[in-house]
Amino acid sequence: MKAIVYKDNQLPISNTDSLYETILPKPEPGRSDLLVRIRAIAVNPVDTKVRRNVSVTEPRVLGWDAAGIVEAVGEDVTMFKPGDEVYYAGSILRAGSYAEYGLVDEKIAGPKAVSLSMAAAAALPLTSLTAWELLFDRLEVKTGINDVLLIIGAGGGVGSILTQLASSLTQLTVVGTSSRSETAEWIKSLGAHHIIDHTKPFGPQLKALGISDVRYVASLTHTDTHYEQIIDVMAPQGRLAVIDDPDMLDAMPLKNKSISLHWELMFTRSMFNTADMQRQNEILSDVSNLLDKGIISSTLGEHYGTINAENLRRAHAVIEAGTAKGKIVLEGF
Repeated sequence: MKAIVYKDNQLPISNTDSLYETILPKPEPGRSDLLVRIRAIAVNPVDTKVRRNVSVTEPRVLGWDAAGIVEAVGEDVTMFKPGDEVYYAGSILRAGSYAEYGLVDEKIAGPKAVSLSMAAAAALPLTSLTAWELLFDRLEVKTGINDVLLIIGAGGGVGSILTQLASSLTQLTVVGTSSRSETAEWIKSLGAHHIIDHTKPFGPQLKALGISDVRYVASLTHTDTHYEQIIDVMAPQGRLAVIDDPDMLDAMPLKNKSISLHWELMFTRSMFNTADMQRQNEILSDVSNLLDKGIISSTLGEHYGTINAENLRRAHAVIEAGTAKGKIVLEGF
């Protein structure tokens, strides 16, 4: 099968060898696996981080967002059959989705929304799982709670779906941050009640909106840059959820306000084969239902064309530059 891989993690994305096409054996499904013929993929920041930071001795297939058609199933599979359309984010411990075929445990795959194209569906699994787990499993937001959620970096992949979930499924007042007018308009269209500029002090902007403090914060990017003022605007006994990779995060400043700190990594369940691993199948199923009912929409931002090394290098370059709006998808080989 065709696959796009990396081997030298020291190469800049401008180098044609940083991501290149090769031929690999078609994988065979394990007992609980689906063998999926991949039709579309999305590119995430984790793809670029692994390519830059993880050294390998053999070519590695990146990518953890895919939509496609089940071609074969393992002997223990009960939820899917050949011919089913699925989408998934997979496991970071396995080969990724930059390939014609991929393997995924059925417990972390979901039925693709009937109303979506393959490309639109591929934009969603990793960010939907991250956003859902952050909102309901980590921050433990309950429906009916009338508080404020501040989303730092609301225009990115996770922020785009988190904004929709929070505004559609909860009674929270959603405040998103952005520094560009086009991104602010995008966030607003997804259901955010207010937008503030994360290049300016948070406190005065929130007070101008009549918000004295914030119960929930989802810090999706540059947490270390904003950390001091995040704490400043948070309410006592508030909850802070983080998904990025700050060099250092000192929990001591959270003590006076008894702020709780929550890490969200959607790969945790599959990495450790947790007892509740099938929760990701349930989340993806719920997201598909919301999509088919028109309650939320795909966060597909740009379609970069065919799945090949050149287009993937271009996508990595945009993500590394921090200028992506919504999700970048590629489709077909």
